[in-house]
Amino acid sequence: MLFCGIDLHSNNSFLVISDEHDKVLYSKRHPNNLEEICAVLSPYKTNLFGVVVESTFNWYWLVDGLQEAGYCVHLANTTAIKQYDGLKHRGDESDARHLAHLLRLGLLPEGHIMPKAMRAVRDLARKRMQLVQQRTVQILSTETIFDQQCGKHLNSNDIKKLNSVER
Repeated sequence: MLFCGIDLHSNNSFLVISDEHDKVLYSKRHPNNLEEICAVLSPYKTNLFGVVVESTFNWYWLVDGLQEAGYCVHLANTTAIKQYDGLKHRGDESDARHLAHLLRLGLLPEGHIMPKAMRAVRDLARKRMQLVQQRTVQILSTETIFDQQCGKHLNSNDIKKLNSVER
């Protein structure tokens, strides 16, 4: 049985394929090109237990492409991984190797791979929440400045009612 870990970056990925004894059979950096990555994995496909991809900001294209190519893909929850305690050397290769190792041991903390069709709604909801939070920060900041400069308090509703001349 073989295990693949992919350390995903904005413009490249580091792939490590290891066996059931953690012996590294393949280790190389590749540009973020789905065809090239699938070509690398292809000779190992029949023996590959799974492919672990880091849940970075840009994982959608890689996970979707690998799943469509028939690979069993796992999304690593990087915030839940007790990463690299005691390791002297950290780098892309050791990160990818560690992901494959966790998959082999059955200890990989996984993130949910939301169905492709639902991601846009979730992403829009997250963006709206972020914008609402930013708006709240700006209103509270304006309240504080008004309190400091004028010695009077305006609540958030009063601030929202101000027009451009009053601002």
